[in-house]
Amino acid sequence: MAASTGMNISPGAAFVIFSRPMRNTALFLVFSFIVGAANAQIQIQLKFNRLQYIAYEPLIATVTITNRAGRDIDLRDEGGQHWFGFEVTRNEGQSIGSATTPESPPLRIEASRSVTQKINLTPLFPMQDFGAYHVRAHVYFADLGRYFYSPAKVIEITDARPIWKQSVGVPGSTGVSGDARTYSLMTNRFPDHTSLYVRVEDENRGIVYATYPLGHVIAFDDPQAEIDRENRLHVLHCVAPRVWSYSTIGLNGQLLARSTLLETKTRPHFKRSMDGDVVVVGGIAESAAARAAENAVPKLSTRPDRPPGD
Repeated sequence: MAASTGMNISPGAAFVIFSRPMRNTALFLVFSFIVGAANAQIQIQLKFNRLQYIAYEPLIATVTITNRAGRDIDLRDEGGQHWFGFEVTRNEGQSIGSATTPESPPLRIEASRSVTQKINLTPLFPMQDFGAYHVRAHVYFADLGRYFYSPAKVIEITDARPIWKQSVGVPGSTGVSGDARTYSLMTNRFPDHTSLYVRVEDENRGIVYATYPLGHVIAFDDPQAEIDRENRLHVLHCVAPRVWSYSTIGLNGQLLARSTLLETKTRPHFKRSMDGDVVVVGGIAESAAARAAENAVPKLSTRPDRPPGD
C-alpha cells in the first residue's frame, strides 16, 4: 500500500512540481525581468563627434535622456546626489575625478519623450594627458534612489604637430615680467582630412586659454600668421583649391572674426600697413563674390522681349 502524502488533491486539479534547478531558473528569470524593467525606466545615450581629440580642445558630449517610466518624471538633486554627471576612467581603470560639477537645474521629462543636452567635458575633467579615456554618463533618479548609466564610449587624447609659435605681451599688463601669451598653430591628420588648430596659452603659468580647430587645411599650402599692433593673431590658410579661410584670434583665445576668401588673379596674402595693422591683399570675400554673381544675372525687366532678328 502506498504511503499517504498528507495532501488532499481534488480530482482534475492541475499542478506543476519544480525541481530545485528549475525553481532557481524561474527565480532568476523573474529577477531578471524586474531588473530589466527597472533599467528600462530611463535610457541614456552618449555620443561624441569623433574618437580622437587634441589635448585641451573642447570635448563636446551629446547626451540624450529618454523617459521610459510610463509617466512624467522629475530629475533633481537630492540627498547630496547630483542627478546628472559623468564617469571618466583611464585604460588602466584609474578613475578621473571631476574638477568641477556641472550645474544641472531640475529637469522634467514627459512620458516617452527625450531630452538632449551638449556638455563640454574639457573644463570639467583633467583629460589633457595623452591616451584613451572611457566615458559614460549617469542620471540619478531620486524617486527610485538609483542611478542609470549610458554605455561607455572610448575617446583618445593626442597632440598635434606644431608648425608655428609666437609669444607676445599683453598690452596694459603690469608686473616684473608682465602677462604674456603664446600663440601656436598645429596640424593634425585625420583619416580623411588634415585640420589646422590654434592654441593660446600662458606658458609661464601653465594656463591654456583655448585650443580649437580653424578648419581643414591643404597640406602643400603653409598657413600664414601675423601679429597686429594689439597683439592679436591673424591666420590665413587654404581650406580647398582656390578657397581660403581668414581668422582673427584674441589674447584670451576668443575667435574674433572668421571669413572665407576666394582666389582671383592673385592669392590672398597678408600685408602690414604703416600703422601696424594687418590687412589681406588679393582674393575676394566669398560674400562679395556671391553678390557680384547675383548682380551679373540680368533682371527680367532688362531682358529683351524677343531675340534680335525675329
